[in-house]
Amino acid sequence: MLIRENDWWEYCKCRFCDAWWYYHPKHPQKGLKMSTFPSSGRQVVRFGAYEADLRAGELRKNGSRIHLPEQPFQLLAILLERPGEVVTREELQKRLWPDGTFVDFEQGLNAVVKRLREALEDSAEAPRLIETLPRRGYRFIGTLEAKPGRIESLAVLPLENLSCDPEQEYFAEGMTEALINTLAKVGALRVTSRTSAMRYKKTDKALPQIARELNVDAIVEGAVQRSGGRVRVSAQLLHAASDTHLWAESYDRDLREVLALQTEVARAIAREIQVKLTPLDQARFAEAQSVDPEAYSAYLKGRYYWNRRSGEGLTKAIQSFERAIAIDPTYAAAQAGLADCVGVLGWWGFVSPKEGCGKAKGLALRALEMDSNLAEAHTSLAWNTMLYDYDFPTAEREYERAIELNPRHSTARQWFGLHQAMIGRYEEGYAELKRATRLEPYSSMIHTTLAYVQFCARRYDQAIELYWKALELDSHLFQAHVGLGYAYSHKSEHNRAIAEIQKGVGLSQGGAVFITWLGEAYARAGNRDEADKILEHTLDLSKLQYVSPYFVARVYAALRQSEDALRWLEIAYRERAAWMAFLKIDPALDDLRPQPRFQDLVRRMNFPEET
Repeated sequence: MLIRENDWWEYCKCRFCDAWWYYHPKHPQKGLKMSTFPSSGRQVVRFGAYEADLRAGELRKNGSRIHLPEQPFQLLAILLERPGEVVTREELQKRLWPDGTFVDFEQGLNAVVKRLREALEDSAEAPRLIETLPRRGYRFIGTLEAKPGRIESLAVLPLENLSCDPEQEYFAEGMTEALINTLAKVGALRVTSRTSAMRYKKTDKALPQIARELNVDAIVEGAVQRSGGRVRVSAQLLHAASDTHLWAESYDRDLREVLALQTEVARAIAREIQVKLTPLDQARFAEAQSVDPEAYSAYLKGRYYWNRRSGEGLTKAIQSFERAIAIDPTYAAAQAGLADCVGVLGWWGFVSPKEGCGKAKGLALRALEMDSNLAEAHTSLAWNTMLYDYDFPTAEREYERAIELNPRHSTARQWFGLHQAMIGRYEEGYAELKRATRLEPYSSMIHTTLAYVQFCARRYDQAIELYWKALELDSHLFQAHVGLGYAYSHKSEHNRAIAEIQKGVGLSQGGAVFITWLGEAYARAGNRDEADKILEHTLDLSKLQYVSPYFVARVYAALRQSEDALRWLEIAYRERAAWMAFLKIDPALDDLRPQPRFQDLVRRMNFPEET
């Protein structure tokens, strides 16, 4: 790459060793290697409105890059090595023109100094930054800013989609999440969660304000553009408190190398903020495998829709993960993503246990055969083993392994917290879910899960407060509306209960599980006619689609028809209905607990002893 800077010199950069080479267009001596930039412990030096990025070779004013040729920047870098001290003309001659390669030294040095002063809006007559000492040399007389304090936390703001195609928004969001997850592998660094960062998508807030709200030391922002089989990522790191630029880089890679690119960016940021990578961090940054571009694109789209947690979103996520697997059957992350989706469908009773959690368990095992260190696969295996096999000890080991591999995997902590509550360890479950909320403070689904655990612990007021918190974060989350109504029902606030559950049923587009919850609410309110109508409708619906017998049993329990309730619970056990995992703690079944048939069911579920 040839860069013509002015009438006096030209440069080219070696693409093999990154050295800059100098030649003069009118001088016979060419191909002479320039001295490298001076070594410095500080890669970015700030003075007034200016900052010199010594690694990138860039000068910026108020964050905007100033065009400055290589040699004037090199002069600035030399002067910044010893601020306030005189750098002699003889030293400059040796460092700027080694081996006596420049014959007209006086003219050349004057031109370099003049160009630097122009860039800094300085003058020889009234110098603010560069002072001339006649016949001796030059010195930097500006005031350098103190180096920003140690960076221990950062947030990655949503990468801007530069493709000019709204359909590619999923790719930018997926790359943002991937960079967050990669940086989160650095044990000494606290990285803000995806849900927290996404709140600032296309925001007009100033970076210092965002940093204060997120309580971080630094911000990473940038852009991504996908074009055919290539991806270009630009990123910059800014010190939050001072709103000053610390580092910037652009990367242009084949899309097959996108996983390695994410690691490369994360390593560069870790180096810049001087975070020491432990051997465990290094292991987590192990060499990334290449990935088929189309498979990776489909995977990102799958996670994009998975993060929405809506019924329509889950359907689109499943289609995307299946496409990724069809392209690359060995893609472990896509197998784990599909397992997550199918398992959640089974959890909410949209499909049968065999087609839901049973199938998801097989997918998770397949993912682990491909990558035994994939935290997401261990998490999904734990979830589906818990809900399909009722094998709580194995599920616990898998959750613990997932958290060991990725302590910041919020879904692992969320589901592990639910697991602990299911077996009666409320305090341990509550603590695990609180860790999940600290990792994802703006996740409405995690708050909903925590609310249900509080509900099962008979802490109805706390549950209601948490459900409202979840709805503040996402007013369309049907699980939160239904859960809120259910909590009101157990406080005998029946009108409010029915109203909230009806909202949830509407938002879920008539999900059978939530219809049965409405039947329970009517039964608890003493409206037997409406409860019977819902039961009849549900049983008719079961001829067309799967309806979980566990929730039919709960309606009968609310109607105080114990024999029918126990009969449907027995069916739920034989079918491996997912919510049977709540049998031990579900408040809806409290009236059945003294009965021997119920106690026999609890015994057959093999719940571990409480600790």
